[in-house]
Order: sequence, then C-alpha cells, then structure tokens
Amino acid sequence: MKKIPSFNACIEESIKNYWDLDALTDYKGATLQYQDVARKIEKLHILFEHSGVRQGDRIALCGRNMSNWAVSFLATLTYGAVAVPILHEFTAEQIHNTVNHSEARLLFVGDVVAGQIDPDKMPALEGIINIPDFSLMISRSDQLTQARENLNRLFGEKFPKHFRKDNISYYKEQSPDELALINYTSGTTGFSKGVMVPYRALWSNLDFASKVLDEHLHPGDHTISILPMAHMYGMAFEFIKEFMTGCHIFYLTRMPSPAVVAQAFTDIKPIIIIAVPLVIEKIIRKKVFPKTKTPAMKVLMHTPIVGAKIKEKIRQQVYEAFGGRLYEIIVGGAALNQEVETFLMDIHFPITVGYGATECAPIITYTDWKTHKLGSCGRSVIHMEVKIDSKNPRKIPGEILTRGLNVMLGYYKNDEATAEALDKDGWYHTGDLGIIDRKGNIFIKGRSKNMILGPNGQNIFPEEIEDALNSLPLVTESLVLQRDNKLVALIHPDIETCTARNMSSEDVVALMNQNIEQLNASQPAYCKIAYMEIHDEEFEKTPKKSIKRYLYK
Repeated sequence: MKKIPSFNACIEESIKNYWDLDALTDYKGATLQYQDVARKIEKLHILFEHSGVRQGDRIALCGRNMSNWAVSFLATLTYGAVAVPILHEFTAEQIHNTVNHSEARLLFVGDVVAGQIDPDKMPALEGIINIPDFSLMISRSDQLTQARENLNRLFGEKFPKHFRKDNISYYKEQSPDELALINYTSGTTGFSKGVMVPYRALWSNLDFASKVLDEHLHPGDHTISILPMAHMYGMAFEFIKEFMTGCHIFYLTRMPSPAVVAQAFTDIKPIIIIAVPLVIEKIIRKKVFPKTKTPAMKVLMHTPIVGAKIKEKIRQQVYEAFGGRLYEIIVGGAALNQEVETFLMDIHFPITVGYGATECAPIITYTDWKTHKLGSCGRSVIHMEVKIDSKNPRKIPGEILTRGLNVMLGYYKNDEATAEALDKDGWYHTGDLGIIDRKGNIFIKGRSKNMILGPNGQNIFPEEIEDALNSLPLVTESLVLQRDNKLVALIHPDIETCTARNMSSEDVVALMNQNIEQLNASQPAYCKIAYMEIHDEEFEKTPKKSIKRYLYK
C-alpha cells in the first residue's frame, strides 16, 4: 500500500502556505485570515495543555456552522485529541447521550445549544466552552478555569516577541489508522452508533477531492458552507477540502432558508456548491418551472433551433441564480428528483450526484458533471471498490458493498453493530440497494430496510414511487408506506401555491386524487397506491434532509 501522508501535516502546510489569505467568514460578519485561524488554534492548544487534556481524549463540538466551530475542530485534531462533532439539530437528550457515550472531557457549544442543554445530565464533562468567544459556560476543573483566565498571558509568555508561521508545529498522527473523530449517526439511547473515522479516511477523501476539483478550485476562491459541518458530507467537501486549498469559506450562521441561501449565492458567487437535493429542488421548482412548464414553452423547447436558444437562456438564468461563477453543483445525501435532474441535464447545467455514507467519511461514488449519467450516483472513487451483492448486478438490485481507505474502523463501543456492517474481507455493507451498469455507474434503488414486500413477493422500492409522485402538480414531498398489505401515499402539498391560488381544502384533495390516478396509470399493479392522506406540515427530517420514515409507519 502506498504511504499515506499525515492529515494533520496537511492542515499545518495549508495554514503556512495561505497565511495572508482570507480563510473563514461568518456571512455578513467577521473574517479570519489563515494566520488568525492559526493564532486561535494555538490559544486553544494552550487551554487544552494547561487544563490537562491528553492526546486521545475526546472533545465534543455542538453548534451551528461558524468560523470558531471550524477553529475548534482544527485545534482538536492538531492537538492530538479526538473530535466528536454533534449535530446541533439533536435534542438536548440526544446531545447528553452523545457526550456521555463518547466520554468527552470538554464540550464546545453554540449560543442556541447552550440554552438547551443541562450540564447536570453530563456529569463526566470537565468544562463547557462557548464557541462564539471561547468563554467558559461551566468549569468543573480549577486547571481549566485558571487556564482560561490567564490564556492571553500564557500565549504572550509562549510567544514573547511574535507569532509567525514558523512557530507552528502540530501533532502528527502516529498511524493512518489512528482515530481522528467519532461521528454519531443517531443520538438516541439504544441506537447511538458512533462511527470511528481514522485519519486515513480523512486524507483519502481529501485526496479524492483534490484529484477531481483542483483544476477548478484555487486559493482565494469563494465557497459557501450550507450543510452542517458536524455531518461528514459538509465537513469533508464544504470545509476540509476548501480549507486545504486556500479557499475563502463563508458560513451561513443563520438557518439556511431558501431566501437566505439564494441571496448568499448572489453575494458570495461560489465556485462549487455542495448540496442536498431539497435545496436545489426548491430553487428549480419555485424559480424556474413556473416559466418552463407552460404549454407554449414546452413546445418551443422541443423545437430544434429555437429550443436550443431557449435552453441556453434558461441555463444562463439558472447559472446566475447560483452566483454566476459556478463550476459544478454536487448533490448527495439523498436522491435528486428525476424530473429536476432530467431538466437540468437537458439544459446542460453543471450538476452531478454523488453517493456516500458517514461510515466512509463519506464518499463512495462520484463522476464529474460532464460524464454524469442520468439517474446514477457515479462510479467508485479513488481508493474505493464497489460491488453489488446480486446474482445479476446489472438487472437485479442487491446490497451495495464497498471497501477501501475511506471505510471506518467500526462503531464506538458497539462490536455487534460493527460485525454486522463490516465483514471479514473488509467490505462495508451499506444497507442500500442498487444495480451497476457496464461502465460501473451505480443506480440506487432504495434502502433495504425500506423495501416493501408485495402481495406476491414482489420487491417494491417506495423511493421510486415517491420520486414519480413528487413530480406531479403541487406535490412538495411524499411518503409511500404499506398498511394492511396496501400501499398508502402521505402527501405534503405546496401549501404556499395552493393558498395563492385560493384553493379550498376540497380542491387540494381533488387535485391530489387526480395525481394518484395519474401515478397509478404509470405503475405496475403491485405498485399502485390504494389511497392517500394529506399532511399540512412538512415531514420531519434528518439533518441531511431525508424524511424520518420511522415516525410515519
């Protein structure tokens, strides 16, 4: 095996190389240059050292994306401690469970999280540190209290004349398999699965991103962070890769509503955008489809010469909506609606779909937008193998298996779950079902645990039915479930548009029933919907915007 470079050495090299460049900005707020990040890292290292933190100790982080969150994470790794990123959307109980299960000594918290948690429910914690200003929310250690109170003096004593790039010397991991972070897929008691991510997986994901993006991503380029950094997808491809490249990362510290995101694209003009499907679909459905779905426009777009010109104009308008400097949008975390994907590919818009898992930190498959195949999520990436566990992988869906440098060490303190996920040959069993074409493109058919067994033993993939339903008029999102051996569709309509059109609840029900009739006409008998239910509220979702199916079964 080729020698794997030190990941922490890459962090150190990036800070030194891009010392005078802008690094991190809280959108519409303050900016840190790479040298400012280095100074803050050094102060946190002093705080850790003087409060007795040792290499290998766990340090948890929970808060909305912001510059100081990134600093806290970098400081943790480069000190030799193990980071425990916690999604800020977790409930207080889930945060308590995660902190306790990981045996964290310190916890960094954002403003909102600070007001939700109960320190008494985390008795082993030695201190809670506020992310915005690194002040102490609570200290149970005299060493920590004194270190924080004297931090500036201690920094001045360590660097009496100046602090320059030559003063930086970070901890270097001793082995590629050394534990870097524990990322929790759930915070619920009894279901907590802490994915143990080694340094080799962080480096391998970085190496992949460098090989596919370095031609388009350069020092000083603007990028935007929308996804939670506590999620591996956002951490790897909205933060780590960009920071290592010398980019200027902007954090949306507010809740990223469609309006906030759209304005940020205009202001920041990012080079690449990493997104979950929901963000892209909302923009296309609200801003573009109302103009392109008229009968006259449909005819014109299929007229050879006129259609090409119209598509070029639409592509430019969509391009400008994302800032106007974009090389590519990479969608992951869930399936992109096929209607939206087909439209964007038809106008030659630079969008592609990748596939990954927290257990692979996260990337498994990807292709550049220029070679992306409709409906697929790309081919296996560098350092990874992928295969389909099926007698006929090209036609019969089977479980997607993968192995390589990206794969986790296992689940923290959960040998049983580790044994189920990793087999003796090193293959990670994803739990996803898919097929593969001759060129190696993977097509996901759904989660094995979501698959429904039809009345005569047919395999029904609800995600495929939902994708078709979501393309019908005024359907925002849907869920297909099985009840009493019948398929039922739960539908959340586009309430905003229904209200604007003065539609009564009876009108909405009538339209949705029409949609079900149209859907059923396109489905085999065993996939037909027996009845539907209207949901006025959006379905509850995970941080990566996948619907929490278990709540509706």
